[in-house]
Amino acid sequence: MSANGELCCEHCAGNRVCSRRNAKAALWLVALLLLPGLAVGQEVVVDNPYKVKAAFLRNFAHYVVWPEQALPAGNAPWCIGILGPDPFGDILETTLRGRTEQGRTFVIVRAATLAELPPCQIVFMTYADPAKRRTALAVLKQQPVLTVSDEPEFLPDGGVIGFQVTDRVRMSINLDQARAVSLTIQTKMLEVSSEILENGEMRRMR
Repeated sequence: MSANGELCCEHCAGNRVCSRRNAKAALWLVALLLLPGLAVGQEVVVDNPYKVKAAFLRNFAHYVVWPEQALPAGNAPWCIGILGPDPFGDILETTLRGRTEQGRTFVIVRAATLAELPPCQIVFMTYADPAKRRTALAVLKQQPVLTVSDEPEFLPDGGVIGFQVTDRVRMSINLDQARAVSLTIQTKMLEVSSEILENGEMRRMR
């Protein structure tokens, strides 16, 4: 049970086991992001929320599994695409510099339109216009691409991961869409998610 008296999840009902599970999940996310004091659903203080978002994008390459045909050939870098106005500046380059995942480094590409974007494993979409987002998602949700955004209604429109960073971090996962394009979301990510869309229903996790 949370501090405000709400149930942590539908199975909680004050169960201490559930509380311990949530605590472990929060501790895991601290290690995941390498940002002290940060946990999904808990209050955080960061000087720039895009540092947190960049850390998420970096670690998705570890905690999501792509089908083999969607990966770059050989040891070519992971491609992270920014679709729309770039809010990161040099934060992504700083975060990813010298980092590898599964023997691959990272390359960042930026594009104003989907037609200008090369094949990427992760696409962070920044379109504020819902019509532009839906048009791009109509194409990307047919491909094994991890689509990510902090814009509202991203999951119902077919995005895979949505998150918000204010004084709290909330991450939501569209498990239906991930499965539709053969992306495997590891259990640890699901455990720290705020909401999961599965079988057409949005379930609140914490």
